[in-house]
Amino acid sequence: MKILVVAPSWIGDTLIAQPLLMRLAERGAVIDVLAPAWSAPLFERMAEVRKVIANPFGHGDFAFWNRRTLGKSLAAEGYDEAVVLPNSWKSALVPFFAGIPLRTGYKGEARYGLLNRIHRLDKTALPQLAERYAALAQMPGSALRRPLPQPRLTATTDQQQQTRQALGLAADVQPYIFCPGAEYGPAKRWPARHFAELARRLATPRSPVWLLGAEKDIATGDEITALAAGVAVVNLCGKTRLDQAIDLLAGARWVVSNDSGLMHVAAALDRPLTALYGSSSPGYTPPLSDRAKILSLNLECSPCFARECPLGHLRCLEDLSPQQVLAAMEA
Repeated sequence: MKILVVAPSWIGDTLIAQPLLMRLAERGAVIDVLAPAWSAPLFERMAEVRKVIANPFGHGDFAFWNRRTLGKSLAAEGYDEAVVLPNSWKSALVPFFAGIPLRTGYKGEARYGLLNRIHRLDKTALPQLAERYAALAQMPGSALRRPLPQPRLTATTDQQQQTRQALGLAADVQPYIFCPGAEYGPAKRWPARHFAELARRLATPRSPVWLLGAEKDIATGDEITALAAGVAVVNLCGKTRLDQAIDLLAGARWVVSNDSGLMHVAAALDRPLTALYGSSSPGYTPPLSDRAKILSLNLECSPCFARECPLGHLRCLEDLSPQQVLAAMEA
């Protein structure tokens, strides 16, 4: 059986979708994924995926005729089923035009006709996004089979060493890796001075601190490095591809991360992980790993799910001290 999975756009959601892929693979399915180019390195490190097909359509890009053309081009693949993870109407167009006989997904934007195996979401029964995705491997209305398998990415020793060599990093150290960014907004980012203080307490020549993030995190990485002057901190924000970030995280002694895509990557690599939550909730998209420790102050005003603190104080992260994070790591 050949299945096409229409993948979500966010890095974190991509990892959260892997338990679904595992459940489909249990049925002996051959799985291809239609995904944005930036998330392809994640699927390429998943054992369940045969190949990744580039999804060229950006967020909000309707492009009806281009979606029709892409769908028609995939008809020759002879897929038996499509599983559509995004809830938008347009995301179901490619499988429809590809003539895939069974098209599965949530009702979303009234996708009757585009989908012909429609699930209806019970948020109480399925509070986590990973559960909602995994339920699509089962018949609509059936109870989700628990526990879910945990995401797992591959990163061989050779891949890790080649990445360190390419970036000019020492091959024989076991770094602490901090991920100070969060795409969603400032209300999910632990303060730079807190990261710097934690770096001063942890970093040694044999276990330096490496900062990972996107280009927009470069300034934050520079601030952390300046505040932690005198200790072994390397700012790698904006200097790595996603596949290289995977390889670096795979060799981490410990990862400290905001609620971000890299947090989910670290969890899928089975690294010791401290996940810091501010405006968001671990009840919906927690790191799926037994080695992850979630830290949240659980203030009355959180989770607010805002991009910036609506009260102007960001106490949910400002008051989460480096000492508390260090204590949780030591525990």
